[in-house]
Amino acid sequence: MQTVSTNICERLCNKFIHEISLLLNITRLTVSGIITKWKQLGMTATQPPSGKLCKMTERGQRMLMRTVSKSRQLSAKSIAKDL
Repeated sequence: MQTVSTNICERLCNKFIHEISLLLNITRLTVSGIITKWKQLGMTATQPPSGKLCKMTERGQRMLMRTVSKSRQLSAKSIAKDL
């Protein structure tokens, strides 16, 4: 008995990106990205972002810069408390 991934591979291997795109009804850019990710990482699942858990928004960065520039004598704790 063949698995689903084997059936898919038999149908899609050795095909051009535009052919796969037409068969699966998804964009060529998506197909290309998935193939690239598979070749580099050996998987196609989305990974959690690395580094910071919460990226600061542009608005948050502006607020921080404004706060720091107004009073340079504030401690990091007091700035964090204000934000």
